[in-house]
Amino acid sequence: MEAGRKTVLVLGANSDVAKQVILLYLKKGFYVIAASRSTKELEDFVKKQGIDDARINICYFDALDFGSHRAFYNGLQKPHIVVYAAGFLVQNEEALKDWEGTFRMMQVNYCGAVSILNMIAMDNENRHLERIIGISSLSGVRGRKSNFIYGSTKSAFTQYLAGLRQLLAERRIVVNVVISGYIRTKINAGLELNESLMLEPEFVAKEIVEAGGSFAIVPGLKWKGIYQVLKLLPESLVAKLP
Repeated sequence: MEAGRKTVLVLGANSDVAKQVILLYLKKGFYVIAASRSTKELEDFVKKQGIDDARINICYFDALDFGSHRAFYNGLQKPHIVVYAAGFLVQNEEALKDWEGTFRMMQVNYCGAVSILNMIAMDNENRHLERIIGISSLSGVRGRKSNFIYGSTKSAFTQYLAGLRQLLAERRIVVNVVISGYIRTKINAGLELNESLMLEPEFVAKEIVEAGGSFAIVPGLKWKGIYQVLKLLPESLVAKLP
């Protein structure tokens, strides 16, 4: 890595949004640490995009392997920006019957995030850290019968980031949460979703990379409106939603 170049750590780097985040940070001149269990897929992506190996480090990271997180973080070039993009989804009908799937959602979407982000946030020796960004979901804004198990993991993650933001404010470290609606990604492949509300990974990635000082980032004008309505709806009306 060139001296003076800023570093971004992308956790869960094999997601469709994360790959676009990587490309945008590279365009901004960052050195990228791309961390994922799917290192082979990331290597193929880097090769296909023609990315210079000197500008990116692909490393193995398993959000579920909590015991490995300390060694993983200690072995890194300390980042200026961290993006937590790891995610896992099991449909509500299945999650209600399949504890293993439910537990994995909890581990990937919340527990794994808290484990590694706590280590990063509490590293007072990293004078470079300036921002932490977590990708959450509109599913976590209100509990709805169609997706409340997945939504609960995202709600917990959002609340964690809100508290972390308060804690790190005195160190002038910004914490953002991206509260996204439907994205055209492999995690949503095969689901019957409203096509007019679909967001492209590139669009969401741009919102992430251009994050400012506000806590909640809701990509897309339609989703901004839905977000506000969801927050204000009385419980009796929320209960009638799918």
